[in-house]
Amino acid sequence: MNPIHVLIIDDEEDMRNLVQMYLENSGFHCVHASNGSEALKSMQEKNFDLVILDIMMPFEDGYVVGSKIRAFSQVPIIFLSAKGEEWDKVRALQLGGDDYIVKPFSPGELVARINAVLRRTAHAKYDEERVSLGKITIDKKGRSVSVEGDAIALTLKEFELLVFLVQHQGHALSREQLLEFVWGMDYQGSLRTVDTHIKTLRMKLGTGDYIQTIWGVGYKFEVPES
Repeated sequence: MNPIHVLIIDDEEDMRNLVQMYLENSGFHCVHASNGSEALKSMQEKNFDLVILDIMMPFEDGYVVGSKIRAFSQVPIIFLSAKGEEWDKVRALQLGGDDYIVKPFSPGELVARINAVLRRTAHAKYDEERVSLGKITIDKKGRSVSVEGDAIALTLKEFELLVFLVQHQGHALSREQLLEFVWGMDYQGSLRTVDTHIKTLRMKLGTGDYIQTIWGVGYKFEVPES
């Protein structure tokens, strides 16, 4: 199982623990760092899908740490700060930040902003118009899917769900993440919507265990070994 891994960099232990609690409740896996040196060491040892970086830290502030990360990695970075002035936001974005969140923030806002950044960066990485995975071929431009050359009819949401799972193949995605990414933050339906669409999508694909259930988390897409 490969959940989305987030590196939290903040010198305040209470804030690190709070952010971790918010994110792990939404299906993310978190690693802590209390300063830039610890963060860079962690990034040398492990690949992360996103970095949450506090600005107001001793020794090296978040701007310096962010610049060092950008020197070797394009991992998405979300800056956190109690400072809400426009210049601070502009500087963070100019340094390569993907978003800027002002403290205090709600759990819902934090998770929504993270999901939005992951969605944008996933789309940027996944720009092929046509991709083949095992027996499945997805034509994004034509919004069509075929299995072993035979076209299958998917609804719009089934297609978007499949594409999103493929964009994050190998990652375990929670039902909450899938509901927000595919149906949007304002959708009022239940998590059963995701389960129902996964069920019909599996039936239509009809071959291989491409969409796997990760018990206690959600689902992931993975091409089965032949």
